[in-house]
Formats: sequence, C-alpha cells, structure tokens
Amino acid sequence: MELNPSFSDKAKKDFELVKSAQKGDQHAYTELMTRYRDAIYYMILKMINNTSDAEDLTIEAFGKAFKNIEQYSPSFAFSTWLFKIASNNCIDFLRKKKARQISIVSNQSDNSNVMSDGINEETSISIRSDLPDPEEALIKSQKKILLREIVDTLKPRYRRLVELRYFKEFSYEEIATELDIPIGTVKAQLFRARELLSGIVKKRHETL
Repeated sequence: MELNPSFSDKAKKDFELVKSAQKGDQHAYTELMTRYRDAIYYMILKMINNTSDAEDLTIEAFGKAFKNIEQYSPSFAFSTWLFKIASNNCIDFLRKKKARQISIVSNQSDNSNVMSDGINEETSISIRSDLPDPEEALIKSQKKILLREIVDTLKPRYRRLVELRYFKEFSYEEIATELDIPIGTVKAQLFRARELLSGIVKKRHETL
C-alpha cells in the first residue's frame, strides 16, 4: 500500500496502525478504537438518539471495519473509511428498525380486527402460544449449557469479559472498573472475543 502524500500527521499515524493491525497486532486495533471511539459514538448517537443502540452500533462499526481492514485503501484517510462504514451501518439499522415498526403496526391492526369479531380459532391459538412450552424451555436450557461450554474454551481474559458482559450484564464502564483496564480495551477485547466465539460455533456446526 502506498501512502497518500496529502495525509495529515494524524492520518499517517492511522496508516501505520492499520498496517500493524493487518499483521495481527491487537494493540493497534485497540489504539485505533481509542482514537475514534468517541467521535464515532457521538455521530451515531446524533443519528439515532438512543445511547444503548449507539453503543452497540459503535462496536459493530469497529467490528466491520476491523473484519474488513484488508480492504482499506490508503488513497483516502482511515477515518474517512471508518466513518463511512459507521454511517452506512447506522442507516441499515434505522431502515430495519422502521421495517419492524411497520410490521408491528400491521400485526396490531390485524389483531384488532380479530378481536372485533369476537373469540375465534385464531384468538384461541394466540392465547395458547403464550403459555409455557416445556419443549421450548428445554431447548433454551440446552442452548445455555452449550453456550457455557463454548465460552469456557476461551482464554481466561476473554472468558471473563464475556461472562461480565453477557452473563452478568455489566456495562462497559462497569467491566472497565471491575478489571481495572481502559474502556477502549474492554470494547476491543470483547469484539475479539465475539470473533473467537463465532469461529468456534461455526466449526462445531460444520462437524455436526
């Protein structure tokens, strides 16, 4: 890759970090996230006006960028490329959210028509579906056991992060305090943990 001669000093530093990240340097990933996490987060927050979704979408944006970092072209700044990924990801999220809302409104409209006709077969089926399903409960229980087994195969530092985030439902700030590490490191390592989990699950599925 040839560096664009018009790059600022910051863009040049990003370029060096990207090259290191492409070689598997986890510290480079962490530093790139630290440099742009807040800017990406506030851009997304301005677009969707929801702090929880903004946090998740921020992580997703970095996840997509890091997963496809080999595709980055230094003909333009890394920050430009990253913000484009984050913006497109946010637009996709809003589009899907709108589609779900339309679907919910449509379903509610259908249900109101059913209720206006009185008790019928569809209403009876709907009521029964809300009751506890022993088979469904068993499946959920088995999935939890399988997930626990998969998480236990991770290295200790990743396993601890996953346990705190997804089993104990700690916030990123709480995890950073609990483990005494920067919040940027928490998010970067959680992203890496999810990548590892995804790979393990895929391998297990292929062997079934």
